[in-house]
Amino acid sequence: MRRLSLIAIAALLVAGCSGPSAPERPTPTSSPPSPSASPGAEVVGKRPRGRLDTLTVSSPALGRRALVWVLKPRGWTAGSTGWPVLYLLHPCCGPENGWLVNGGVERLTARLKAVVIMPEADRMGWYSDWKDGPAWETFHLTELRGLLEPRYGATGRRAVAGASMGGFGAMSYAARHPGLFAAAASFSGVLDTTLDRAGFGEFLSAGGADPDRLWGDDWAAHNPKDLAARLKGVALFVSGGDGRPGPLDRKGASSRGDAEAAVTAQSRSFARAAASAGARLRTDFYGRGRHTWPYWSRGLARALPILFPGAVRTGPR
Repeated sequence: MRRLSLIAIAALLVAGCSGPSAPERPTPTSSPPSPSASPGAEVVGKRPRGRLDTLTVSSPALGRRALVWVLKPRGWTAGSTGWPVLYLLHPCCGPENGWLVNGGVERLTARLKAVVIMPEADRMGWYSDWKDGPAWETFHLTELRGLLEPRYGATGRRAVAGASMGGFGAMSYAARHPGLFAAAASFSGVLDTTLDRAGFGEFLSAGGADPDRLWGDDWAAHNPKDLAARLKGVALFVSGGDGRPGPLDRKGASSRGDAEAAVTAQSRSFARAAASAGARLRTDFYGRGRHTWPYWSRGLARALPILFPGAVRTGPR
């Protein structure tokens, strides 16, 4: 794979940056406890709007408050159970509520009989417990899972999906926690960080994620390609384009500086490893298409039947 240039790095940054720069935060319902005073996460703010709840969570794992957006399925009522749950992870560098403001997730999940949880992961958090820094993996898979799944009656099938950095998070989380997710999907995901380790390290550093503070020497412990054999029992969906302007790009779009070709090389490397391991894998390497939201939204629409077979038609107990 060609080395990620500074132009490609800029393209990755720009791709996730459309939309509001700072999501509006809910009004707190109480002062958050200090991490030393409480071992558990707590919802300290809530703003409901139709199907959408915007929550502020006080997180000991992060040492601060963080935002989580939850889309309830139509027909959901307080106390109902048996709902499947989708953890939907955002890409790097843009607004943490990108699936709402750029990805059309409310429309795409309008008939999905599942709870959709979209947690903040910082613009360069990389869905990991940092060697020296925030513990995003603990926040998402321990604190939020224990806090929100009972709150929303999410006791059915569990799946995870994401775009770009979020695709990395989806496959890394599913592989690092066997049995937790029945299905995982990646759209233009960063799925082999060591295919060009030096180039990717430059990208991380340029975005403010010092690789030594993030993973140190333990890249393989988080790299989806290195963990592919652990995904044998998980239904997988992987998509990506070749970086050339395609049918969903704006008129006059250019491939110059776009990072999709480099990222798809990583996705293909992961797919080969997953297939060799006997994983249940469906790929959608669709040719023309840039590293942009329209392709990720289409990817989610195509992945939903794999993530939740029949969930558009069936409801909770």
